[in-house]
Amino acid sequence: MSRIGKKPIEIPKGVEVNIDGSSVSVKGPKGSLQKTFSPAIDIRRDGGSIAVTSSHPGKDISALHGLTRTLVNNMIEGVTKGFEKTLEINGVGYKALIQGKNIVLSLGFSHQITYPLPAGIDVSLDKQTVLTLKGIDKELVGQVASKIRGLRTPEPYKGKGIKYKEERIVKKAGKTGK
Repeated sequence: MSRIGKKPIEIPKGVEVNIDGSSVSVKGPKGSLQKTFSPAIDIRRDGGSIAVTSSHPGKDISALHGLTRTLVNNMIEGVTKGFEKTLEINGVGYKALIQGKNIVLSLGFSHQITYPLPAGIDVSLDKQTVLTLKGIDKELVGQVASKIRGLRTPEPYKGKGIKYKEERIVKKAGKTGK
């Protein structure tokens, strides 16, 4: 049995959870989320908390048990607090602009890159070089941040590119001439 999966999930006030078989929908002050899970995992509501249990033994089901519990917890946390990722753009002339629901990035290429934001993601820009992505779906926020970072990953010699705020770039020494 999964250690993480054994822990009950507390439901905060103002959050409405509906469980229909293996489908869970969560409604809160920031919005609503719905997700379907594996039928091998049982999700039950016990008063003010949610219990996730697995009926089948095995390593794969145990991993799925812990994953399901974490995903349900992230859904509840998302509709109450939300999730946020911050990206920093480093490099001379590298910058970003917000135009409606698009991010226009100048990253040293011969053209600008227009990245359309999916529904459910809000973006704010600070000094044209710090992007903050916010949303209620942790998976979607992380995926959008990863795709934007992938447009120009930080290079190891000067550190130019897009990186996460908490990411540390280990710089390499350049060639030495004689």
